Amino acid sequence: MIDKEEMGQEKILVIDDEKTTLKMFRLFLDLYGFEIHTAESGEEGLEVFDREKPGIVLTDIKMPGMDGIEVLKEIKRRAPETEVIVITGHGDMDLAIQALNLDAADFINKPIQRQSLENGLARARERLKIARSLQNQVNSRMVDNALVIKLQGNISAKSEQYLKDAYIEALQKGVKRVVFHFDDSTSVNGAGIAILTQLILESEKEGIEIVMACVSDNFKRVFDIVGLSRRVRLYATVEEACKNK
Repeated sequence: MIDKEEMGQEKILVIDDEKTTLKMFRLFLDLYGFEIHTAESGEEGLEVFDREKPGIVLTDIKMPGMDGIEVLKEIKRRAPETEVIVITGHGDMDLAIQALNLDAADFINKPIQRQSLENGLARARERLKIARSLQNQVNSRMVDNALVIKLQGNISAKSEQYLKDAYIEALQKGVKRVVFHFDDSTSVNGAGIAILTQLILESEKEGIEIVMACVSDNFKRVFDIVGLSRRVRLYATVEEACKNK
């Protein structure tokens, strides 16, 4: 759940060519206390973005003229720290994965469900907090003879050394199970998935089982599509991941 008092008047920009969708977002976002800005096209959205400099942007994927992928690319070029959530239709998973590879924080499907919106906003806000505090993306601890590696923020090519260092720690400790704990802020792009897959393949040679805990529904779908979920078991909680054999 989003903490309205903690958030204050945080700016958010919503870009969608449908007036009814913008109205719906205004109703939802007003409940959370955001300072809301809207635009009806990608081009107008970039003008508002340059003027207001919001920390979070929601953009529809499919729009006439400049589409959401182009908007995402341009926003990340202008202000890489901005968190972008893309709005997709059912059946647009290829576009959603493309957006994640361009460092989108998350994706939500139309028709918009309040819980999905809250989850996406919470992930974006947590990523902003991590970036501002310069927290490490990867932290590890021992739980019930398993090494729990907590992942935060965006897992991408920049995370490779963090993940490899954590994996080396598992080898040194002689553990037989490693749990990748996905924080509420965690998202993974194509490079991150490739790194995780590589570690999973290496772990099989070393007799170490890698499992995952607390993966969001959206990223479960992504892992299903890319085949990652066929190689690892997914658990709802860290406790279950550590205890179940």
